[in-house]
Formats: sequence, C-alpha cells, structure tokens
Amino acid sequence: MKSFWKKGEPFIWLTGAALSVTLLMAAVLIVVVLVNGLGVFWPSRVATATLHDGGSVMGEIMRREPVYEGQGERLQFKVGNRELYGLDFRWVDESDISSIEYLDDAVVLERMEYGNFYGCIVGLSPEALAVTTGEEPMRQLRQAHEYVLQQKEHLEALDEKVAAVSYRMERLQRKEKSLLYKGRKATDADIVALRQQQDGEQQEFHRLLLRQSEMAAKVHAYRATFADASGSERSMPLMDLVRFYQPNSMSVFNKVHYYLIKLVELFCDSPRESNTEGGLFPAIFGTVMLIFIMSLFSFPLGVLAAVYLREYAREGLIVRLVRIAVNNLAGIPSIVYGIFGLAFFVYGIGGSIDRMFFPEQLPTPTFGTGGILWASLTLSLLTVPVVIVATEEALGAIPAGVREGSLALGATKFQTLTRILLPMASPGIMTGLILAMARAAGEVAPLMITGVVKIAPALPVDGTFPFVHLDRKFMHLGFHIYDIGFQSPNVEAAKPMVFVTTLLLVLIVLVMSSVAIYLRNKMKKRYTYGTF
Repeated sequence: MKSFWKKGEPFIWLTGAALSVTLLMAAVLIVVVLVNGLGVFWPSRVATATLHDGGSVMGEIMRREPVYEGQGERLQFKVGNRELYGLDFRWVDESDISSIEYLDDAVVLERMEYGNFYGCIVGLSPEALAVTTGEEPMRQLRQAHEYVLQQKEHLEALDEKVAAVSYRMERLQRKEKSLLYKGRKATDADIVALRQQQDGEQQEFHRLLLRQSEMAAKVHAYRATFADASGSERSMPLMDLVRFYQPNSMSVFNKVHYYLIKLVELFCDSPRESNTEGGLFPAIFGTVMLIFIMSLFSFPLGVLAAVYLREYAREGLIVRLVRIAVNNLAGIPSIVYGIFGLAFFVYGIGGSIDRMFFPEQLPTPTFGTGGILWASLTLSLLTVPVVIVATEEALGAIPAGVREGSLALGATKFQTLTRILLPMASPGIMTGLILAMARAAGEVAPLMITGVVKIAPALPVDGTFPFVHLDRKFMHLGFHIYDIGFQSPNVEAAKPMVFVTTLLLVLIVLVMSSVAIYLRNKMKKRYTYGTF
C-alpha cells in the first residue's frame, strides 16, 4: 500500500479522471448544440387535433411532457397564426384530445411577418387566378406566387435605385455643408450648382417613389385566402409569403430539398421577423470581418511587444512590473475594455477625427459613434496580452545555445531574431493567435457599447466608394444569440434560432482555428526542432 501511494498511482487516476470529465463536458456541449441546431429546418408533420369540447388545434407537435396535476401527458403545439391567436404555442392535455389526424392538404406558410401560418388553402383573388392555369389549388398557388416573386424582383430593383438616389442626395448635401462651413456664401456659383443638382435628384427620387408605390399596390392585389383549423379565413398578399409547403404529403427527397434551401437561406440571406427567422449573412460577415480586423492589430502589436520584452529589454524591476501588468490585463472583465473603447476610441479618437475632417457634419457624428473599427480595436486591446504571453513563452523556450551559435557565426542580433528565433517560435506565436481569435469571436459585452447593433442596414463592405466603411455599425453572431435569446418578445419562438446561431458561431471558430492550426503545423515541421 505504501508503494502504491509512493509511485503516485492515485495521482495518475486523478489526472485521467479530470481529463475524462473535461472531454465529456465538451462532448455534451457539442452534442446538445448539434441536436438542437441541426433539426430546426427539417419540416415536421402538421397535426390536426380534435378536442372533446368540439374545438380543434392545428400545428407542429414540439414537445410532450407529464401534466402538473393528475396523470397523463400534455402536448405543446406550434400553432402559429399569431394575428389570429396572439401566441405561437399552445399546450393541450392529451386527455382533452379525442383524435389526431395528419391531413395531406395542411399547408405551412412562411411569411415575412407574424411567423408561420398553419391551415388549408381556400382560394385565390381574381388577379392571382388570372396568371394561373389548371384547377388544382396548390398548383395555382405556386404559379401565382412565382409570378409575384418576379414582380417583387422589379420592386427590389426600384428599391436599389431609390437608395442610390438617396445616397447621391446625401453626398451633395454634405458638399454644400462643407462649402458653407468654409465661409462660402449661399449665392456662390458652386453652391447654386449643387442645389440645382439636388433639385434634379429630388425630382428623380419622387418619380421613383411614385412608381414604386404604384407597382406595390398592383402586386398587393395578388392575394390568397387560407382557413385555420377552426375555419377562420385569412386573406394575405402573396408578396408576403416567403415559401409554403405541405409537410404531410412531402417525400423524404422533398424534405431534404427543403432542408437544403433553408441552409442556403441561413448562409446567404438577411434576417427577418426581429431576427428570429431568415438568414444570418450580415451577422456571419460582421463576425468574420471583426475577427480579421482584430487580428491585423492584435497580432503584430503583441508579437513586437513580446520580442522587445524577451530579446531587448534589460531584466529588472520595470520589466517584471510590465510582465505582471500584461498578465493581469488578460484577467480584466471584458466590459471594462468596452467602457475604455467607448471613452478612448469612440469619443476620443473618433470625436477628434470628426472635429478635424468632418466639422460641417457636427453634431451628427461620422466616426465619433460606434463602428466596426472601434469594436475591432477594443477587442485587439483585450486579446493582445494573450499574444504577448504566448510569443514570450515561445521565444523563451528556444535554447540559449541557438542564439549564441548564431551570434558566434557573425550574424547580427536582428538577423538572429528574424532568421532564426521568430521562425522557430512561429508555432507558439500561432497558438497565441488562435487563442486570441477564439476569445474575440465569443466576446459580446465590449461590442454592445462600441458598435454592434440588432439590425445593420448596410454591410461594412459594399460597392459604394470607398467600398470599405469602417465607421459603419455591424451585426455579430454572439450578440445575435443574446438578442434573440433574451431580448426577443417571443423567446419560445426564437429558441430554435438561438441553437442554430450557436452552432454557426462554433463552426466559424472551429474553421478559423483549424486554418491557424494547419499553418502552425506547417511552420512546426519547417522551422523547429523536436522541442516544439
């Protein structure tokens, strides 16, 4: 027994158990996210329950659990039809249900507003019937909807023209303000010319708006009428329908096709319904761009600081204090960095830029408000201690003989650093960058006060000069999870999107980390000894 304790057998079991528990927790986390995230877009069957009191309920059965009092179970139906019922979900005791059917003609409508509608088709408006052939209702609905989608594309093209004219008018107004700010008089020829151009753009703007409203009124006349489980009819414009399907009569192939369409929408489209439906492209783009800009500042700053501390700074009290400060910086709550970013970057630097380069726009801020540049700089400050510590550790792990041998062969200290030490330390430096990216991807608190928004009207990169707009606000997957999970007025309906967004955020971190790990391994094979 004495030998058992002396050899350290219990410690081996203890460390093995700790590793197992850690791996198990990580696996459970991944499995929970996968199970709840992957099945969101699979089309479930629509049940129609007839109740003993003569009523009926139509919707997807989401959950089943024991009743609070008595015996039996209760079922949670996703009934949709928010404008009729005022809620998306309804609990029904199984004892109150006389029968459950799965009707082939039950239709699920995905709408731009008010969530899903569950019911059956009643008919089309005369305008919609005029663009269809045949007598089968669903076929007529598909034909009319395809026609309306074509008209909707024309409306969206008009929207883009209206936005372009609005942008030109804004630029002309800025030029006029700039000239007036510089002391030019209102009768100056340049200002008169600018106002004439604004008048021309204003006329074009009103002409496009009139044409847009006429076309919208015409498209809204294409309508369809549906009835819910109780027979209440609801007429709605086909333009408000995103898609529709009959899940009870869909084959497995059709369901797979629908699932793939939803995945494409998730990656490529913008959100709708207060972010609880639609795609996540703006949030994905904002997250990746934020991490990319953060890395551009954090990586070189952290590596240079670590090189100075390890290779050039003379060991002493000040250097020790600096190391202690750097290590402590990594433990400061992230919201503190957010407050600092708001005060220093947004109000300090951004406000100074506005006063120097955009004084005619004040008090409306240009850079003196939250934006992706200030959020990235704040995250850079938050993650730079991680890069410094990792780089210092990597440089410190290189044997002193390597430095001495290089210097003995006639190389300068700079040549030794750039050609020997940094390549050998590159795997450790990349590890620091990976940790910094992972932390930046998951941080939300500092972003909430430095530039992230619930819905961004435009991306930080577009086709408008100067193409990259670092002053714009942006969307972020982490904030998206917080917003729809805790701020949404309908948390229960938003729950599936919470898991989908979480899964997406994990995937982005894994993909970016995998690329960095691949580069690290390539460098490890090329530059280092077996020590690294």
